[in-house]
Amino acid sequence: MSIYTEQELKTVDLIIDALYRGYKTEKGGTADPLVQLVGVSRQGGFRYRGSLSRPTLLVLTSNLAETDWPDELDPTTGRFVYYGDNRHPGRLLHDTPRFGNQLLKHIFDLAHGGRRSEIPPILIFTSESPGRSFRFRGLAVPGHPAMPATDDLVAIWKTDGDERFQNYRAVFTILDEPVIGRDWVHAEGAGNPQPSCAPDAWQAWVNGGVAKPLLAPKTNLVR
Repeated sequence: MSIYTEQELKTVDLIIDALYRGYKTEKGGTADPLVQLVGVSRQGGFRYRGSLSRPTLLVLTSNLAETDWPDELDPTTGRFVYYGDNRHPGRLLHDTPRFGNQLLKHIFDLAHGGRRSEIPPILIFTSESPGRSFRFRGLAVPGHPAMPATDDLVAIWKTDGDERFQNYRAVFTILDEPVIGRDWVHAEGAGNPQPSCAPDAWQAWVNGGVAKPLLAPKTNLVR
C-alpha cells in the first residue's frame, strides 16, 4: 500500500487505494490532506469546487461504518453506494446545510438527461486511521451498468423515534482507472477543463455513456 504525507500531497497523483495522511499543523491540530491534494474544503462528506448550480469537482467521503446509513464499496463490481446528508428528522429532502442532496439530484438529473459533459469529476475517498487520513477509492460516475437508471438514485424513508424523513440512496460506478492525474483534477476544479488530459474511461463515459467499472475479483485462497 502506498502512503503519502504532507510534502507529497502537493505533487502526487491520485492512486487507487493509496493512503493520504493528515499532518500536524503549527497549532498542534491535524490538517486535512484533501485540502492540499484536491483543493476542496476541510469538512463534510460532500465537498465540491465551483458553485452549487455548476460544480467543477465533487468529492464524496465516507467511513463505511454508519449502521443506519451503510455506504458500501464493492471492489469486485466497482459499485459504490452512497447515502445523502439528510440523516436526521426535521428537514426536507433537499434542505441540508451542505447541499449534498441537491448536488446528488443535480448530477443524476444531468446523467439521466444525457448531459454527461456537464457532470464534474467525482472522487471517492474513505476515512482511515491515523488522524484525518483518507484512502482514494477511485474516479466515479453516476449509475452502474448492472442497474437501471430508475434505481440509481432513490429517496428512501427512515424513522427516528416517531418522526419520518427521507434521504437519498445513490449508486455510482468506480471507473477502471488506476491513477488519476492531479493536473487534470486541479484543472477541472479550477473550471479550466482539459479534455485531452482526461482519463480514457472518463472520456468514454462522457462521449458515449459507457461506464467501464473497475472489476477486482477476489483471489482464490488455496489451503
